[in-house]
Amino acid sequence: MKYIFGPISSRRFGMSLGIDLSPGEKCCNFDCIYCELKKAFKTDKIIHPPKVFDVIVDVKKGLNKYDVDVVTITANGEPTLYSDLDELVDELNKIKGEKKLLILSNASTIMKKNVQNALKKLDIVKLSLDSVHSKVFKKIDRPINNIEVEEIIKGIQEFSQIFQGELVIEILVVQGINDKIEEFEALNKVFKQINLARIDISTIDRPPAYNVEPVEYAKLFELSKAIKNQHIFIASRKNLANKRESYSKKELLQTFAKRPFSEGDVKNILDEKSRKIFFILVREGLIKERIVANTRFYTV
Repeated sequence: MKYIFGPISSRRFGMSLGIDLSPGEKCCNFDCIYCELKKAFKTDKIIHPPKVFDVIVDVKKGLNKYDVDVVTITANGEPTLYSDLDELVDELNKIKGEKKLLILSNASTIMKKNVQNALKKLDIVKLSLDSVHSKVFKKIDRPINNIEVEEIIKGIQEFSQIFQGELVIEILVVQGINDKIEEFEALNKVFKQINLARIDISTIDRPPAYNVEPVEYAKLFELSKAIKNQHIFIASRKNLANKRESYSKKELLQTFAKRPFSEGDVKNILDEKSRKIFFILVREGLIKERIVANTRFYTV
């Protein structure tokens, strides 16, 4: 099976069967400094695109063999560069059954109507937005010519108005580049104008293409405080170790009212005493559980 991989257990989306639309070579219109894939020339197309029929044959085999939560459209690069994406989405919807259909995109083409029309037929769309400032965006994502972050933001805003599924934004933080609180305050202003299900905040956790460094989990948590009234998932393998926070019952209720916590937050942020209080509040029904884009959150 050439065009599928996994299943992979994802902390963000559950068990995932992946579809790789450019398995033979990296095809991307970005050259992100944190990318785990080796460096390659930037391109605005999938160089050797597979036939939809061949992809569907592989996916059917995978679905018959594995029990998964989501079928994830991705690529060895950027999946929205695939010329037959609209047809592929239609065919996947015919065979996915109860599984959710997800795409992982760098958002570079989201301003295009044909891309919006294809993506609006998915269950979950995850788009990257590492900065809303042009200079920082170009330093981190290193886009091919003529891609501007202002157009990406406008495209995401437009898409969020027509998309009926769950829209997720991911911010990947690189030490010394987009790790300032001002960056996240600016992101927060943009997010107020977008209908979002969830925001994922992550950092480098695999060897990157360039010599850049991750930030600590504690830093991600502090930066996340600048984003208001959103479901936030902090995706990091590093936890707070001995820096966990202590909350009273009142403080927990006030905090969860402003900022829902994911399962990972409960584990990594709350100390042992606070977790005991948390579980009491859950049993009493004062803190509720909610599933957002296949991830469990807790709020009041």
